[in-house]
Amino acid sequence: MMKPVLDVVAGVIWKDGQYLAVERPEGFRMAGMWEFPGGKVEKGEARDAALVRELQEELNITPTEFSFWRHLVHEYDDFFVGLQFYTITAYSGELKPLENQRLQWVDPSLPPTLEYLPADIAIVEALHH
Repeated sequence: MMKPVLDVVAGVIWKDGQYLAVERPEGFRMAGMWEFPGGKVEKGEARDAALVRELQEELNITPTEFSFWRHLVHEYDDFFVGLQFYTITAYSGELKPLENQRLQWVDPSLPPTLEYLPADIAIVEALHH
């Protein structure tokens, strides 16, 4: 049987040389692990529109300057996730954790200390080199 593939967008949000990591809130799969903000692309939705919608829903912000960075496929036990990562260099709105998730700005010149989702580890490694 073919495993389902989730189409996901994620944003690497930059501010003052640091990027934003968010913790998966309680009640979510893999709660307590850290990730880049974003989420599933709805059927028929453009990926950049999905990115804007997810960041509005999760963080109360609207990305205003962003560009596609890289694509990654990760296999979990029961599904694949296809991740489209975008670099976000400007946004409007006040950053607020609307899902009660913890937020942390991360300095990429220091070794990573947060426990990231398996799908995001390659991205974290790319940011810290």
